[in-house]
Amino acid sequence: MKWKGKILGGMAGFAMGGPVGAIFGSLIGHSIDNSSTNANFSFTVNNFANSEEKQRVQDAFFTATFSVMGHLAKADGIVSKAEINLANQVMTQMQLSPDMRTKAIHLFQEGKESDFPLTQTLNNFQQQCGSHKHLLYMFLEIQLQAALADGGMHSKEEALLLKICAQLAISSVQYQRIKRRLQAQQRFQQGYQKQQGNSRQPYQSRNKLKDAYEVLEVKSSNTDAEIKKSYRLLLSEHHPDKLLAKGLPEEMMTLAKEKTQEITKAYETIKEARKH
Repeated sequence: MKWKGKILGGMAGFAMGGPVGAIFGSLIGHSIDNSSTNANFSFTVNNFANSEEKQRVQDAFFTATFSVMGHLAKADGIVSKAEINLANQVMTQMQLSPDMRTKAIHLFQEGKESDFPLTQTLNNFQQQCGSHKHLLYMFLEIQLQAALADGGMHSKEEALLLKICAQLAISSVQYQRIKRRLQAQQRFQQGYQKQQGNSRQPYQSRNKLKDAYEVLEVKSSNTDAEIKKSYRLLLSEHHPDKLLAKGLPEEMMTLAKEKTQEITKAYETIKEARKH
């Protein structure tokens, strides 16, 4: 199975809640390049013995992503119109070929079935991707974004997500960490969208700064050095070269770039506030 579309770009649009790259453009891209250099990131271009192994990782990631997304949508008993629209939106943003879109829809529908083999699907996913923790975390981020897309999370959805984490050997501490960061990113991005749209409820500087700290998983009481360390750690976790080395094709690099853009914007917001 070939992932020829802009799969990563599509997931980025879904994960970030809008075309953040179009807002911040080359300025943040330039910052990312500089930050990557300054942080002295060094990754292998290929961690796989052969192309077949890499393809198996990609196939497992794609299969698990859409089928589990469908299963998660059904977790509260009813698949809402908003959840169906969300899945269609993701597929559209990915610019999947007709065949690939059909496969993604089929996987989503399979996930909704009462006899969906969640354990078997996750076992296969872990077997192929388990040695690449950053792929597991990316998978979890996508599922969390799906659960949070309507602004909240049903208790049954959270119970299912925690069950998934347990099977993938992702700790509850790591789950809560990613969840808090994604919620902060969601508010941070929505705030800038309000500013761009001249909303009647502008994104107040105090809220923006608070969310920026949460995006970087730090507090206002942290030192500049501590904040910079956390910033670089998050960049490392989402660094395009690192994810490429873990099994994502080059066509999917946009997702990592989008995520690092958001992290960088939060860091710039904090640095600017600390000048005054």
